[in-house]
Amino acid sequence: MTDIKLYNTMARKKQVFTPIDPNNVRMYVCGPTVYDRAHLGNARPVVVFDVLYRLLRHVYGPDHVTYVRNFTDVDDKINATALARKEAGAAGTLEELVHERSNETIEWYLNDMRALGAMDPDKMPRATEFIQPMIDMIEDLIAKGHAYPDGAGHVLFSVKSYKDYGQLSGRSVDDMIAGARVEIADNKRDPMDFVLWKPSTDDLPGWESPWGRGRPGWHIECSAMSHDLLGASFDIHGGGNDLQFPHHENEIAQSCCAHPEGQFARYWLHNEMLQVEGKKMSKSLGNFFTVRDLLDAKYPGEVIRYVLLQTHYRKPMNWTEDKAASSLKELGKWHRMKGDNSPGLVPAGVLDALSDDLNTPKAISVLRECEKQGDISGLLAGLEIMGLRTIDDEMWSLILDSEKEILDFLSRRLHETRLEAMQTKDFSAVDALKTALTEAGVQVRMSKEDVELEPGPGFDALKLEGLR
Repeated sequence: MTDIKLYNTMARKKQVFTPIDPNNVRMYVCGPTVYDRAHLGNARPVVVFDVLYRLLRHVYGPDHVTYVRNFTDVDDKINATALARKEAGAAGTLEELVHERSNETIEWYLNDMRALGAMDPDKMPRATEFIQPMIDMIEDLIAKGHAYPDGAGHVLFSVKSYKDYGQLSGRSVDDMIAGARVEIADNKRDPMDFVLWKPSTDDLPGWESPWGRGRPGWHIECSAMSHDLLGASFDIHGGGNDLQFPHHENEIAQSCCAHPEGQFARYWLHNEMLQVEGKKMSKSLGNFFTVRDLLDAKYPGEVIRYVLLQTHYRKPMNWTEDKAASSLKELGKWHRMKGDNSPGLVPAGVLDALSDDLNTPKAISVLRECEKQGDISGLLAGLEIMGLRTIDDEMWSLILDSEKEILDFLSRRLHETRLEAMQTKDFSAVDALKTALTEAGVQVRMSKEDVELEPGPGFDALKLEGLR
């Protein structure tokens, strides 16, 4: 069986992945808060953990892997969006509008992620479906001395009651207080204590509890859902590195205190953040966009996915239009090569690269080597395990349009160069351009009146980029 090595944030090193039960490999990834469209940064963990999911299914078998990714559908941002709708005249109670907004946004999210080639996880729980398990866990934490009610409808977790707090982020509690914006409140025994349950007004979503009508804090949601669906111990917990503290740190504290018999998650994986044209994505810089913005701008989902996979998941990733354009051309070239070939065995080099902490850039270099060696079946199998075999008619049309644009430009350039050469009697520039076109697999037809360029066998639009 293939050995998979993963960088475990908790251990701060790569480790050989050894599942608790090879017949029941379990992974939990923190999903979105469903108040708006997913932006490109939200898509990166989806694509990263989709590749890991595919790898685990390949190694252990599709029936032996369970992937859970949640939806946070109770949150202040969702409430604010629903309130804005109500103030704009939308019909229904505020609670009904919250539910409506959540349903709408979940559907958007799933459609956008599917467009990126991401498989649906095996289970996609909503926080609002697990309120009772959350209440039960909070009651248990209070009984064990790890949490306390404030008498005004809040329940807080006592951070100092868990001696290993800070192990994931590698910082002491004092360091965290100094380096983070910690909410100081009269109802806290300690500044680092965090909310497990809070009151809810009559018009907002809320549930009856021993502490009054209210709703859960963010962190308890994932602890309760993962325990209910995967048990007190499971294999992998993933998410963006922005969740490492406080969300994942708080999850660990709650879960290990509520279920000391378990280990919670054994391997912690975190992906780095995303930039756009070398800058942090933000609305103030005008470089903020959603996945749907890109899809509607005619960036096919497979191209977006391919750009994301060209950078290792633990390194900052930079989205650029140049990367998207070259990705479209390379995927088009591979699609053109497909012909009647079917996927064969996944090349050993691709498996080795993915098994080495999801080294997708190295896996892509192996795909390019398959192309050079003419191993089309291996190329197709490698693309498939990376979720890159979703070219549809719309994407193929875009590829053809892109190819036509550059060929039309180079046709005019060659024609003009030839006309100039006829005057100077120096045809070296014509010969050089014609040779470069031929080496890129372009069929060149020249007449006195015109130049025609068409893709031929082995056409590679990427080789034409330097001729513009």
